[in-house]
Amino acid sequence: MEKDADGFYNPVDPAEVKTKPAEVAKEAPKDKDKDANGDLITPTFDVSVTLADQQADPNSPLFSAKTFEELGLHADLLKGIYDMGFSKPSKIQERALPLLLANPPTNMIGQSQSGTGKTAAFVLTMLSRVDFGLNKPQALCLAPSRELARQIMSVVVQMGKFTSVQTEYAIKDNLPRDATSISAQIIVGTPGTMTDLIRRKVIDVSNIKVFVLDEADNMLDQDGLGDQTLRVKNMIPRTTKMQIILFSATFPDHVRKFASKFAPDANKIELQKNELSVEGIRQFYMDCRDEEHKYDILVSLYSLLTIGQSIIFCKHRHTADRISQRMTAEGHKVASLHGAKDAAERDTIIDAFRQGKDKVLITTNVIARGIDILQVNMVVNYDIPLLNERGKTDDERPDVETYLHRIGRTGRFGRKGISINFVHNQRTWQQMDQIEKALGRKIIRIETDDLDEMEEVC
Repeated sequence: MEKDADGFYNPVDPAEVKTKPAEVAKEAPKDKDKDANGDLITPTFDVSVTLADQQADPNSPLFSAKTFEELGLHADLLKGIYDMGFSKPSKIQERALPLLLANPPTNMIGQSQSGTGKTAAFVLTMLSRVDFGLNKPQALCLAPSRELARQIMSVVVQMGKFTSVQTEYAIKDNLPRDATSISAQIIVGTPGTMTDLIRRKVIDVSNIKVFVLDEADNMLDQDGLGDQTLRVKNMIPRTTKMQIILFSATFPDHVRKFASKFAPDANKIELQKNELSVEGIRQFYMDCRDEEHKYDILVSLYSLLTIGQSIIFCKHRHTADRISQRMTAEGHKVASLHGAKDAAERDTIIDAFRQGKDKVLITTNVIARGIDILQVNMVVNYDIPLLNERGKTDDERPDVETYLHRIGRTGRFGRKGISINFVHNQRTWQQMDQIEKALGRKIIRIETDDLDEMEEVC
């Protein structure tokens, strides 16, 4: 059978039928982590829903769920949800879960900013679809990095702790090379390893019911993991009735079109575009003299970086290692993390940071997406992310989507956060200006020789 230009079999353009707009859901931001009823904070945002089924009624009580009980979940799943500290659905979950859990299953494309509960939404869907009596793979979840895959799995294990669910990773160096079969019902992994395991028939995909892509814009971008992700989908028999769920904080237009083809006839939930820059994050830039001055300023900020926890983002692996080595030699405690380190070392580093043993993590884009570490209150863009880092070799414009993902590592779940961007010449100043214009938000200059001002800001 012929594939189209994008690599799909029998492409179907979704007959997208828009209903009247869903009610706008708003909640005022709060200063504390929980409100008076013990509910987790939900940042302010507008939820827009597009229903694939023209017969669906957005005014139906089933269209929005104010409690988890309304969803008809198994008692063991409810126990897991409450054990995690959730008492009611977040705003995005109110809209997404009734659509995700409806029968017959329907595809979904969800755009939701960091810290709004999208991981719990798709994990709950996977757990709800699994037949625990069938010891075969039934749900696949792909993530762009092993760090994010491990984080997703921790939610699966926590939420499913009162069920008999069996889980397994499809990440590098996790399984013996001579493994012959995986019987786990939910498998979470990265595209390359998942492809290899399916090709070698270690994973039987004949019973897959749910296929999830987290950080889907990165997973579907042709300049990133798109080919591998599409390969996984095309290895699943077309006779398999499978629900496809795509979630991300950002969807550039070129990826949005591809996503609609990847998940045809999907319900769509998204935030208004002007809400994508997380409200609780104060954004600043510091105008350094040159590359060496950037390092000097970073060292001078160390006392502020360790008040909570901080992530320093660099363009290159060697930059992350060089900064880490220099700061360590000068007596500062920092850790570096990037894709060139072996799997065990990466796991040890991210676990130590997650547990608060390290206060400062210097990294590349490997953890720019989706990682939840609540204590992170500052992000430093040592290097501004550029489009050419995603394969567009001649394009030195700033990568606004990656910038949003990076700064979204702070200000999680409605908390306050700070991002600081280093510029050091005319080109990087122009890139910072482009980000400011793209976001429609002022990024405030702080003098590099005024650390009192910096301390006051922090």
